[in-house]
Amino acid sequence: MELNIGQIRRDFPILTQKVFGKPLIYLDNAATTQKPLSVIRKIEDIYSTINANVHRGIHHLSQLATESHEEARKTVQRYINAASPGEIIFTSGTTDSINLVAHSFCRSQCKPGDEIIITTMEHHSNIVPWQIQRDISGIEIKVAPLRENGEICLEDVEELISSKTRLIAIAHVSNVLGTINPVAGIIQLAHDYNIPVLVDAAQSIQHLPVDVQALDCDFLAFSAHKMYGPTGVGVLYGKERLLEKMPPYRAGGEMIAHVSFEKTTFNELPYKFEAGTPDYVGSAALGKAIRYIENLGLDKIHRYEDRLLQYATDRLLQIEGIQIIGTSPHKSSVISFLVGGIHPYDMGMLLDQLGIALRTGHHCAQPLMDALGIEGTLRASFAFYNTEEEIDILVEGIGKVVKMF
Repeated sequence: MELNIGQIRRDFPILTQKVFGKPLIYLDNAATTQKPLSVIRKIEDIYSTINANVHRGIHHLSQLATESHEEARKTVQRYINAASPGEIIFTSGTTDSINLVAHSFCRSQCKPGDEIIITTMEHHSNIVPWQIQRDISGIEIKVAPLRENGEICLEDVEELISSKTRLIAIAHVSNVLGTINPVAGIIQLAHDYNIPVLVDAAQSIQHLPVDVQALDCDFLAFSAHKMYGPTGVGVLYGKERLLEKMPPYRAGGEMIAHVSFEKTTFNELPYKFEAGTPDYVGSAALGKAIRYIENLGLDKIHRYEDRLLQYATDRLLQIEGIQIIGTSPHKSSVISFLVGGIHPYDMGMLLDQLGIALRTGHHCAQPLMDALGIEGTLRASFAFYNTEEEIDILVEGIGKVVKMF
């Protein structure tokens, strides 16, 4: 059986509202996804029934909250097929996860002159943390170029590898181009040189099957809010042998085993990286979001969203003067585009008046925009609750705006 989109849409209360008197057409899912009732109710349920600080508490509510938090960790472990719960670190999001690796890995594994390889299409979250470490520890950053259709090729990555390369950090799916990068091949290539790889899965974890053991990636980062969960919660997966070598990123409660004024010893994994009170409500809601995805079936989601992407591409290409940015045959749920000489902000504001929510601008990827020779784009990004009818309304709306200009 395929997805019942009508039933799915009823699970998302925000989709029933109107914007400027028009039915909401929400096509900004790469920025954040909407939340099903089961996730919303999970948050309310925890605050209403078992709210208490986790770990170390001997009273009943604390134990229940701790069980809920750690069960969510096991749910994430199962979803990405990590070897153990200790390899799942809760963070505040993809950005925090990448910052953790940049700070802790560079501090323990890098020396001045060592190199980190990233790509032209990276989100600022996978650029700026490495630049900060460059200023702190003297590492160098190398950037893999982009092919004309928006792809990164293994040959271009391999040309950058040297005896000083310590890590490759790459997006699984570009948040601008929609390109699905050949991360499996890059990981295999990197491991041939004994180089670990960090995968930014912020734009893939909700669309594609991600098996960290099959990929053999060394680190993987993603956010709950992009996969139908709450904001302020994220995950860093790391191989245990690497995480053991890395010092804590932050210090405070929970991440310690023993503290004296003379010396502190740190807690075991994953807790040595989870200083302070965690978002135990958010982690449980993330677990609920994952179960929602699993109940629908990620294979069904993937097939439906692929059809939606192809339908949207075909329909948009019927618009005179449109330019789709990123034409790789391997894409997922994102279309960036420009129409004639109309500025993306003007187009986006006018479409908003028609109830159509798109993202406009550089999408936190200014170096990519510079490489493409443009200031920004409009971006339509899809989820399994979107429909072909909504895409038709988008195309019709773009036509109306074009006529205005």
